[in-house]
Amino acid sequence: MTSPAYVVIKAADEFKDKTTAINQLWQTDFTYLKITGWGWYYLSTVLDDFSRYIVAWRLGPTMCASDVTATLDQALAASGLDHITVMQRPRLLSDNGSSYVADDLATWLKGKDMQHVRGAPYHPQTQGKIERWHQTLKNRILLDNY
Repeated sequence: MTSPAYVVIKAADEFKDKTTAINQLWQTDFTYLKITGWGWYYLSTVLDDFSRYIVAWRLGPTMCASDVTATLDQALAASGLDHITVMQRPRLLSDNGSSYVADDLATWLKGKDMQHVRGAPYHPQTQGKIERWHQTLKNRILLDNY
């Protein structure tokens, strides 16, 4: 059962609320990387939906809500939104992973006055821009660990 504290986007052919400027909507997601000799690491990324600019990223051994908030702290600092007053904070678009549905993240987002929108379950196309960036990254660095 979905918590009423979250807005869930239903799967559609295209995103209804298209962005018209930077910092209106940030997409975020994790991807995993196997680093030889170190093991599995998780890349947390924040991408601006309008410009497709990577606002912030963080590589770490875990994939929990504190990793998301640390990446978002970096994104707010990099964009300058951590020390200026704006009319509207960026909305955050994510999937339904455990780190994104955690109460700790909801509390952090509320404290930062940011809205959280989650994509429809099993519909990764909603976060297509960041999913595509992660695919391109993995193809570029040729991470074949079989």
